[in-house]
Amino acid sequence: MNDAPIGVFDSGIGGLTVVAEIMRALPNERVVYVGDTARVPYGPKSPATVLRYSRQITAWLLEQHVKAIVIACNTATAHALESLQRETEVPVIGVVQPGARAAVAATRSRRIGVIGTTGTINSGAYARALSALAPTSTVSSIACPLFVPLVEEGWVNHPATRLIAETYLAPMRAADVDTLVLGCTHYPLLAPVIADIVGRSVTLVDSAAETAIALRDVLQQRELAASGDRIGVAHRFIATDAPDAFRRVGQRFIGPVLDEIETTVFA
Repeated sequence: MNDAPIGVFDSGIGGLTVVAEIMRALPNERVVYVGDTARVPYGPKSPATVLRYSRQITAWLLEQHVKAIVIACNTATAHALESLQRETEVPVIGVVQPGARAAVAATRSRRIGVIGTTGTINSGAYARALSALAPTSTVSSIACPLFVPLVEEGWVNHPATRLIAETYLAPMRAADVDTLVLGCTHYPLLAPVIADIVGRSVTLVDSAAETAIALRDVLQQRELAASGDRIGVAHRFIATDAPDAFRRVGQRFIGPVLDEIETTVFA
C-alpha cells in the first residue's frame, strides 16, 4: 500500500473531469491537481512548447512526492507522454490510449470518429493509437476548437453551442461513425448535445472515465494503491492564474469539493 497522492495536470480546468472519475473509481486516493490556467489553451501551441510546460509541471508534482502522474490533457498527452514516461520514475498515464482502447472495444462497424482540440487532432495521436489497435478501422478526426470556451462560459445548453456543434459534427454524420471519441476533457459536458446531433445509436467514449480505470489497474499492478477505508480524503487543487475563476468554472465540472485553490507559477 502507498498513501502518497496522485498527481494530475491539465492546461486548465477540463482535466477536472478526469479527477471526478478518479474520485469515483478510487475513493481512497488523494489527488494533487494542477490547472495551468496562466498558459491555457495548449491546443494551438507548438509541440515543443507543450512538452516544456508538461516537464515543468511534472517536476513540480514530483516535488510533492506523488506516486503516479496522470496527464489529463489530450494535447499534452499527444506531445509529452512518451518523453515523460522515459524521464520519470513514477508511472505516467495519458488520456489517449485508454480512450482508443474503449473506442475499439465499442465499435461494431470499425468506423470511429475523434473530436478534439486543434493540437490534439493535428498530432494524429488518436488516429495512430486506433490504427495500431484496429488496423482495419476507418478513423475520421475533426478539430472543434470552440467547444472549450463554450464549456468554460457555461453555455452547454445554449442555442449557439448547438449551432456550432451541428456545423462541426456534420462530417461525422456523413462518415456514418458508430463510435465517437470525446478527445478533450471539456467535451463530456457537451455529451447530451453531441449525442442529439450524431444520433443516439453512436457510442460516445469519454476518455476521462477510461483513464481512471487505467490508473486503477496500474496502481494495483505496481502495488501503489492507497490503504482502504480512508475517511475524508483531502485533495489539493492548484491554479497558475485566476484562482477565483478556476473555482467558479471548475465547480461545474466537479462540484463543491473544489473549494480552496492554491496558486503557483512556472517560469
